[in-house]
Amino acid sequence: MNETAFVIEDDEDLSTIFTEALQSAGYQVERLLDGAAARQRLSETAPHLVLLDMHLPHVSGADLLTGIRSDERFARTLVVIATADARLGEEYRSVADFVLIKPISFVQLRDLTQRLHKPPAAA
Repeated sequence: MNETAFVIEDDEDLSTIFTEALQSAGYQVERLLDGAAARQRLSETAPHLVLLDMHLPHVSGADLLTGIRSDERFARTLVVIATADARLGEEYRSVADFVLIKPISFVQLRDLTQRLHKPPAAA
């Protein structure tokens, strides 16, 4: 079974690119286009990976990140922040597992997610 990833990105084109890159790395991806929808889904399930834009409508990426890092359900969830603001990216390096500065190419993201993706251990 594929591990799940949430792409939380309000730019439709970037969301599509991120989704395709994660799918090519073996993730089952759910796209969320605003912070409120993301907060709702995060209250229902804990994905293996969250690719999080920091500038979202309704609920900011910073608020979502704070919620993820303060909730034990997400202890094993990898968080990849995507931002065009390099200074903001530096601020969150200690909280996120990875920080990607936009523009991010499909190949860069695919290669990163392939390194992060580990198949479930056999029982």
